[in-house]
Amino acid sequence: SLVGSEMCIRDRNKALSHLHTINRHKIKVTYLCFRCHLYKQGILHDLSKYSYVELKTGFHYYQGFRSPIDAEKEEKGYSLGWLHHKGRNKHHWEYWLDFGKDGIYACKMPINYVIEMFCDRVAASMIYQKDKYTDSSALEYYENGRGKILIHPETDALIHHLLKYLSENGLDQTIHYIVTEIKE
Repeated sequence: SLVGSEMCIRDRNKALSHLHTINRHKIKVTYLCFRCHLYKQGILHDLSKYSYVELKTGFHYYQGFRSPIDAEKEEKGYSLGWLHHKGRNKHHWEYWLDFGKDGIYACKMPINYVIEMFCDRVAASMIYQKDKYTDSSALEYYENGRGKILIHPETDALIHHLLKYLSENGLDQTIHYIVTEIKE
């Protein structure tokens, strides 16, 4: 087991590595949002990741190949960092869940947030998969969990369409398509 200074060095390295990962992700999403003419969303994207509750999760559960949130959920059954994050970031479909007389239902996401979600998923795939990233990576990840989520059918159809378009046409052509045909 690690003791004293070895533990401090390991914890410091995990914290710095997590910060490096979220900074790279934020820069990539900002770049993609700017290319899609979503300037304000690009600047504001994921700022909550720098809050205490989300940094604490990230520092403790950092692994480098996937989100620390997944590791926290496996250990605890939930993630305080994720609960905080999804409640503050409109590019997550979970933000758009509401409760009515018939229970929980999914609201349709505005198109600009679906486009930001596209940028977020593509950037996350690039950051976590590194050299293994392909234009099909984000689609494959989405399809792997698609049957387990509560998302509005029109939102699901649009994000799936954009990710499929990316897998078939590449990033540059997809961004051109988003700017000229999708963005309102």
